[in-house]
Amino acid sequence: HCGCLENWAFICFCESWISDSDCRKSGNHKLVLKIAIPAGACLFILTALIVGLFYLKKRKFQSQTSFSRITSYNHMRSDLESGSSFFGIRVFSYMELQEATNNFDPDCILGEGGFGIVYYGKLRDGREVAVKRLYERNYKRVGQSINEVEILIKLKHPNLVTLYGCTSRHSRELLLVYEYIPNGTVADHLHGDRSDSTSLNWTARMKIAIQTADALSYLHASEFVHRDVKTNNILLDNNFSVKVADFGLSRLFPLDATHVSTAPQGTPGYLDPEYRKYYQVTNKSDVYSFGVVLIELISSLPPIDISRDEGEINLSSYAMNKIQQGALEELVDQKLGFKSDFKVKRMVILVAELAFQCLQQEKEIRPSMEEVLEALKRIESMDYEAMEAEEMSRGLQTSNPASRTAGSEVEQPLRNAQNPNSLPKSEIGSWTSRSTISDTSG
Repeated sequence: HCGCLENWAFICFCESWISDSDCRKSGNHKLVLKIAIPAGACLFILTALIVGLFYLKKRKFQSQTSFSRITSYNHMRSDLESGSSFFGIRVFSYMELQEATNNFDPDCILGEGGFGIVYYGKLRDGREVAVKRLYERNYKRVGQSINEVEILIKLKHPNLVTLYGCTSRHSRELLLVYEYIPNGTVADHLHGDRSDSTSLNWTARMKIAIQTADALSYLHASEFVHRDVKTNNILLDNNFSVKVADFGLSRLFPLDATHVSTAPQGTPGYLDPEYRKYYQVTNKSDVYSFGVVLIELISSLPPIDISRDEGEINLSSYAMNKIQQGALEELVDQKLGFKSDFKVKRMVILVAELAFQCLQQEKEIRPSMEEVLEALKRIESMDYEAMEAEEMSRGLQTSNPASRTAGSEVEQPLRNAQNPNSLPKSEIGSWTSRSTISDTSG
């Protein structure tokens, strides 16, 4: 319907719109549709993208929240375990030990061995501890190692370092916490940093020998092999009493675990020569290593010294050569009073005889640690005053021991060389061996 308005304006009333010309569909309407449809589609896609991004962001937030809850739970669980005790094991949190060692400050390092690095630490309650950080990727799974720690912590002996506990099963790494022994190692006092400031007299050295043998004998009776007996693993407290360290740690390592400097099977200079043949460590391997320790106590010399002649670089070889040549006096630390004190001289000779037996290449010839311990106790308890008086009554020149050479002590054959129970009764004669100790002991 088209017509004119009162102002003579022409207008058409169409079905769904009003026009100023006619009701025929024009191209303008098509153009509007062409623009409106794509615009609507774009708007729909944009809306879908916004909704999708919002959904993904929401899921990510929920995932992070869940992870945070799990992490928080693990931390809470570790914190709950910290300070508690499981099967007799005191559990420490990683953060607690990190704080105690000042974030494992290199200045806190007490020593380094075949199993790990030991740090000095101070707990929040003021206790001083030694924290052993095992070499990464070398030890067994933390959970499996905890099972071994449960066994180690049951070993109780006055001459073994006390194992307080370790980190939780859920810790990032395994840390062992021991009592702190303040007076260094036997190696420090014999030929290390403390050798100039302190001098161990023979009485102190015999005490060290007996207490170390006692600890090793206890381990063997408990079916443990130490595997790394050496003066660096024999600690001393302020009373110069022995605390043997690193016992049983080989149980925490797989059989093929090694380290650059040392391996859990032993340390150069102390290593059982039979290990090179059979690659098996036994309690007699500990006996061999202890024989080297006895020679160190007699001589104050290190187990390895490249300044010595070829074939004598290892102390065991050097000692056996001197003994077999009748030159024991050349081996003994002269500060011990070997030339001037009858008792010291006799005890040193008997201990050297015992060391000689421990250093036999064939393990069957070596005494057990229990036999070694009993022999040392008898050597210490002998009545040397009566012995000296008896020799004087025979007209021997014992009133001036310096006038006698070491060679005069080695004229008779060595009696009962394979029976340490007879050692205190024997006179040291020509030092013989069923096997020659070569320079292959590590």
